[in-house]
Amino acid sequence: MQPKLKFLDRYLTIWIFLAMAAGIGLGYFFPSISQITNALSVGTTNVPLAIGLILMMYPPLAKVDYSLLPQAFRDKKVIAISLFLNWFVGTALMFGLAVLFLRHEPGYMTGLILIGLARCIAMVIVWSDLAKANREYTAMLVALNSIFQVISYSFLVWLFINVLPSKLGLANFNISVSMKDVTESVLTYLGIPFAAGFLSRYIFVRLKGVDWYNKKFVPKISPITLYALLFTIIVMFSLKGDKILELPMDVLKVAIPLIIYFVFMFFVSFFINTVLKVPYDKNASIAFTATGNNFELAIAVAIAVFGINSQQAFVGVIGPLVEVPVLVLLVRASLWLKKKYKF
Repeated sequence: MQPKLKFLDRYLTIWIFLAMAAGIGLGYFFPSISQITNALSVGTTNVPLAIGLILMMYPPLAKVDYSLLPQAFRDKKVIAISLFLNWFVGTALMFGLAVLFLRHEPGYMTGLILIGLARCIAMVIVWSDLAKANREYTAMLVALNSIFQVISYSFLVWLFINVLPSKLGLANFNISVSMKDVTESVLTYLGIPFAAGFLSRYIFVRLKGVDWYNKKFVPKISPITLYALLFTIIVMFSLKGDKILELPMDVLKVAIPLIIYFVFMFFVSFFINTVLKVPYDKNASIAFTATGNNFELAIAVAIAVFGINSQQAFVGVIGPLVEVPVLVLLVRASLWLKKKYKF
């Protein structure tokens, strides 16, 4: 039986639009919302929002089976292709698109770069299942990406935002980020849920068994990511009352390079794997892992480093709004390619 998107995932784009509308309405009818938000802050950290961001990251990291990593490294060819596509091609492509489309709007450009550096660890399993990919390989690649993100994200943000733009002579790009700030954000919004997810799996699998964990516990916590994401969006858009009329155009500015990225990344990955004679099930796992992005991490870092009302955080929110319909179409393209070329 062909798997289908769950109800919450199927209408994610609609939920995001509704959350935006709810946030705008909240900000319009209750202008004092910004004062309430500031009152719940400690320094530059808004406490309820920080809790929401950590909860948003917890379910995808709790789903990852890190015990698969030793097995993953046995297939050196597949791992090498995946790492190359994710951490070289994907990051470079998003950086190039950000420069090409948004070099005169540094805030949006930076937000797009943050997304490109955050490799997918959440929805990719959904896309892989729908495309009849190898779920075990997808899980292994997700585990690998999770480890790489914890280790390298701070350095990559510093490299792609502080170093490369100046080397390329982007005079209008005058934003720099502190590696210390990004590292603190990553340790908070990725490190805490990473540790919680790892311990959840380790403890509950030992106590209840892997079958109970995957079939009972994981489905229970999965919706938390969506609820926390929608909460974040409502809070963000409640503070954007003065820019409401500009939002549709800004959404389009961000959506165009994202759509190009998803489509180009998928087909380049798929055909590289085909040329290298990677079987379809592993091919689709690699392609969808390379195509998706970890928007939760990008949003968390953008809010922590640049602020909840920043253009960088806004770009992070637009990401999943665009990703869901485009990836659904790419799943269909993947199945069509499988049938046409008889993989």
